Amino acid sequence: MNTKKCHARVMMSLVGCTALVLAATGTTAQAQARPRDPGRQTLPAGDGWGSAGTGTTGGAAADAAHVYTVTTWAGFKAALRNGSTAPKIIRVKGTIDAGAGGCDAFAAPGYDFDAYLRKYAPENWGYGTNLDAEPDDSPEGLRRASAARQDTAVKADVPANTTLVGVGRNAGFKGASLQIKAVDNVIVRNLAFESPLDCFPQWDPTDTSAGNWNSEYDSAVVYGSTHVWLDHNTFTDGDHPDSSLPTYFGRIYEQHDGELDIVRGADYVTASWNVFTDHDKTILIGNSDSAATAADDRGHLKVTFHHNLFSNLLERAPRVRFGQVDSYNNHFVAGDGFSYSYGIGMESQLVAEHNAFTLPSGISAATVLKKWKEAPLTAADNYVNGVATDLIAVHNAEIPAETLRSGAGWTPTLRTHVDRPRAVPAIVDHRAGAGKVC
Repeated sequence: MNTKKCHARVMMSLVGCTALVLAATGTTAQAQARPRDPGRQTLPAGDGWGSAGTGTTGGAAADAAHVYTVTTWAGFKAALRNGSTAPKIIRVKGTIDAGAGGCDAFAAPGYDFDAYLRKYAPENWGYGTNLDAEPDDSPEGLRRASAARQDTAVKADVPANTTLVGVGRNAGFKGASLQIKAVDNVIVRNLAFESPLDCFPQWDPTDTSAGNWNSEYDSAVVYGSTHVWLDHNTFTDGDHPDSSLPTYFGRIYEQHDGELDIVRGADYVTASWNVFTDHDKTILIGNSDSAATAADDRGHLKVTFHHNLFSNLLERAPRVRFGQVDSYNNHFVAGDGFSYSYGIGMESQLVAEHNAFTLPSGISAATVLKKWKEAPLTAADNYVNGVATDLIAVHNAEIPAETLRSGAGWTPTLRTHVDRPRAVPAIVDHRAGAGKVC
C-alpha cells in the first residue's frame, strides 16, 4: 500500500474532528490552547439533519452543578432526573450493567418458564390463537408481570438538553435501553452498548404459520424527539449473539430487538462515526405502515447517517419508512446470514451515496437493497469491493420482480465533508466507534 496515500486518507477524516473542536471552542487559536472536552462539543453547523434549525448542542451549556460522573445504573438514572431540563452533562465511567442481577431478579413470584413451555407448546395450544386473553395468574400472565418488571428496570428516560458521554475508551452500558422520548436536543457520544437481553420474550402462535418469539428493548430509541446527535458509539450483541440463543417450538428464542430505532415523528437526527455490529434487526426509521403512525411520520424522520461502520449485520441498516434519510460515506461489511442493508419502505425518500460495501464471495450486490414498498431512492457513487456499482441497476437486473425506481426527489445539502468512497473503508474502520472520539 502507498503509505502517503493511506496517511492522506486518514488526514481527510480529521476534518470532522477539526469542525467539532471549532464548534466547541470558537476559534482555531482557542482550540490549540484548550483541552478538548467531548462533553462540551456540539454538532457542527451543516453536519446532517441534526444541525437543521436550532441545531444540536445537548448539555454543552451546563453549569458545574449539572455535570455528573456516574459509575452505576442507579447513579445514572438519578443524574438523568436531577435538574429537569436544565442543560446537563453526564459522564459515564466504566461499563454500567442495567441488569446486573440477571433475569431471575426481574421474575415475578410464581413465574416458571418450564410451565410456560408446557402450556403453550404447539401440540397443546396450537396455532392461530394469541395469548393476549390469558389471565394474570396464567403462565402468560406471569410472563407479562415479569416483563413489566424488567421494562421498568432497564429503561432510562433521557431529558432534553442533555449530553451523555463516555469517559475514556471503555465506557458504556450492558442491558440498558435509552429512551430519548418526546424531547429536544440530546447528544450521545463515546459509549459502547451491549444489546439488552429480553428475559421474557412472548410466544405468538399467530406470528406466521409456524409462530414466533417476539422480544422488546432497543439499545436506544429516538421516539418523537428532535435534534439528536449519536456519535462515536458502538452497538453490539456482545456476549449474547443470536447464535448463542436456544430454540423452542422450532423457532429461535429471540431475545434481541433493535440496536437503534428512530420512530413516531422523530426528526433532525445525525448518526456519525458509530459502529453497528453483530446484530439481526439493526435500525428502523419508522416502525409501522399503519395509518396512525403515518400521520405522525409524514414530513418527519429526517435522519443522516455518515461515516458509520455496519459490520456483520443481517438486515435494517437501516430499514426506512416515510423519512428523508441521507446515508453517505458509510462502510458496510457483510457476514454470515446477510439479508440486505437498505430497506426501502412506505413513502421513504432514501439517498444512499458515496458508500463502500465489502461483500464476501457468494453475496450479490443486488441484495444490498430490499424493496418492501414502492418508493424511489437515489443511490449514486457507491463502491462494492472497490468497484463502482449502480446498486439500483444491479438490483433490478437480478430481482426484476421487485423493480426499484431511481430519484428520491430531494438533494441533501447538510454535509460538512464527503470522502471518496474508495477511501471510506480505511477512514471509517480506523476512526468509527466508542473510544475513538475526537
